[in-house]
Amino acid sequence: MQIVTDDYHVYYFPEQSRVILGGIMRLDGLNSYQPILQLLLRAIESVPQEFTLDVQNLQFLNSSGLSMLLMFVVRLREQGRTHLTILGSQSVSWQVKSLKNVRRLMPDMKLLLLPVS
Repeated sequence: MQIVTDDYHVYYFPEQSRVILGGIMRLDGLNSYQPILQLLLRAIESVPQEFTLDVQNLQFLNSSGLSMLLMFVVRLREQGRTHLTILGSQSVSWQVKSLKNVRRLMPDMKLLLLPVS
């Protein structure tokens, strides 16, 4: 499964239980993020224990996109069987600020903010 536009991309790698988001997401409202949320939810349906969300190359995510991400984390927490790891980048300011708040919704998730390489 994948979603590719001129501005952003979402790739799902089932063999790695990993979704990669990259680019700039400035979609108009929460409804515009529904295809991405649905991809994420379908991806975790078959994930037994570990799931990784890699946003290292997601340069921008607006407030509607952040709401979508929070909805995904809440659904994953409610599912109660899959451990989440989020990979982010220390060089992307929205990630440093916002991803720590995501952890409040799912305290046992692993957040890795990786240094610039």
